[in-house]
Amino acid sequence: MTTTIHPTSVVEPGARLDVDVSIGPFCHVGASAELGAGTRLISHATVLGNTRLGKNCTLHPHAALGGVPQVIGMKEQPESRLEIGDGCEFREYATAHSGMPKFGGLTSVGTNCYIMIGAHIAHDNRIGNNVVMANNVSLAGHIEVGDNVWFGGLSAVHQFSRIGRNAFIGGGAIVVDDVIPFGSVVGNHAKLAGLNTVGLKRRGFSKSDLHQIRSAYKAVFEGGGLFKDRLEQAAIEFAGQSFAMELIDFIRKGGDRPICKPG
Repeated sequence: MTTTIHPTSVVEPGARLDVDVSIGPFCHVGASAELGAGTRLISHATVLGNTRLGKNCTLHPHAALGGVPQVIGMKEQPESRLEIGDGCEFREYATAHSGMPKFGGLTSVGTNCYIMIGAHIAHDNRIGNNVVMANNVSLAGHIEVGDNVWFGGLSAVHQFSRIGRNAFIGGGAIVVDDVIPFGSVVGNHAKLAGLNTVGLKRRGFSKSDLHQIRSAYKAVFEGGGLFKDRLEQAAIEFAGQSFAMELIDFIRKGGDRPICKPG
């Protein structure tokens, strides 16, 4: 296996390329970049700053990774980092920026993520595994996204938001509050539309798993009394049931952060 670099591309001295890396025409790889084995830059792709791509990633034309955070007055700093896991694919014009040093400096994307045309991952985000972002999804800074989350096209998420694993964000949704694990949200501003049942079935959740999650959902979001009282009662009722408690604990760990609720 050999690494190939098209003669029209620029790979700065200091860049680290593993075996079987392919760099097509008119690409730019910065001096502090690291490309894992089997990673491919098709053409016109850019990897700048202190950026590390895992194995078998693909960057389509005009994808740009590792740029300085979009913060007015922010300048490039070596402590600002971007880490991309194995098997990720960034389609045309997709972007991901490095982190701000005063917040730890790291933006991270997990494994096997699929980032479609024009989607943006801002500074200091923590993106889980198997995340799909459809065309022109926009994530502001400091967002936490769990595994297996799907974002519909043109959706946007407010800074510091948390998206629980296996959630679904509907196309065009404007998310300003946290989204529970297994939840499905739609609208502007986004409201909880129920559970991501289709996605959960596709990922192999059993009928008993779905029943547990659905029961916890109803206990927390339906019925009389105050929301905080229903939440605490559900924590007692579902103690020891892992999926139910994942939903409940996600809300409790958010502290005073607002959470998407049914309309």
